[in-house]
Amino acid sequence: MITKLSPGLRRAFATIAFAALALTARAAPPTLNLFIWSEYISPEIVADFEKTAGCKINIDLFEDSESMLAKIQNGGVALYDVVVVSDNIVPVMIKQGLLAPLRPEKIPNLKHLDEKFINPAYDPGNRFTAAYQWGTVGILARKVPGKPLPDSWAALFDPNRQYGSFLLMDSVRDTVGAALKFKGYDVNTTEPKQLREVRDLLIAAKKRSLGFDGSVGVKNKILGKTAQVGIVYSGEGVRAATENPDLTYFVPREGSIIWVDSLAVLGKARQRDLAERFINYILEPKTGALLSNFTQFSTPNKSAKSLIKPEDLANEAVYPSADALQRLEFLEDLGSKLRLYDEVWTQVKAR
Repeated sequence: MITKLSPGLRRAFATIAFAALALTARAAPPTLNLFIWSEYISPEIVADFEKTAGCKINIDLFEDSESMLAKIQNGGVALYDVVVVSDNIVPVMIKQGLLAPLRPEKIPNLKHLDEKFINPAYDPGNRFTAAYQWGTVGILARKVPGKPLPDSWAALFDPNRQYGSFLLMDSVRDTVGAALKFKGYDVNTTEPKQLREVRDLLIAAKKRSLGFDGSVGVKNKILGKTAQVGIVYSGEGVRAATENPDLTYFVPREGSIIWVDSLAVLGKARQRDLAERFINYILEPKTGALLSNFTQFSTPNKSAKSLIKPEDLANEAVYPSADALQRLEFLEDLGSKLRLYDEVWTQVKAR
């Protein structure tokens, strides 16, 4: 039997339903959308910030700077609130209006950054970024008893000194940069002749390799004994060597790339206040130490250094010596000349 409700009762039920929906909407916590490299933030940090700020963090991952930038340029600027940006990409994003200026009054913990990370060349005055982690590009290798490991990029690029099966990093500037250092060239060269030499070197290396993967993928395949050697970022290399003493991470004697990753707020962030609160939270000394103790990348937070694991502080693979630092170069924004690298990469991938 169906009972017909009076108009008054129907209005009453509608009012109750609307009120319930409104209450649910008010109760839903805000969501911070974070775009970040894989394995680059401690789950403990995520859980603690969610609890402290009364929010949810939605994490989307990328494996190289080029794909991150392409996604942001193609609508992602409105999808995310916070992004992790590598130093050479920051000027590009600033020029294209993809980043929102930071409001220093909302991020008082900027005071904890080491002087080396204040007023960087890629972002004068820290108007758009706050340093997150820093590190190097180098080689992760599984040591073979009785077989000397070359302290050189030759372990990959010289067929006569190749240490075993190897993987190349699927990152244009990092892998081309490694090949340039092996040849004795600047990682930011725009000389066509030098870039042609490196193109040919990489095409030959690709044919002898197991292919390309992101840094985390390279690490996992070497841990899993799929490959013997590979190009990785320092944190992945050190974590792998910590997990398995048969592995070692090092910066080749020819030198390599040093980089700084930073946190930035997207230009169309829906949660700008929450985004800046998150950046401020990351810059807390305890949080900064927890982060670097998890990733085993280097911290830019001077106030966090005393809380870093002593074995990491003493590890030159994490904190390079003064001598090693002299052999490292930062990647630069090459502007229109970047197409030269894109052309090299396209030809390497196609052959």
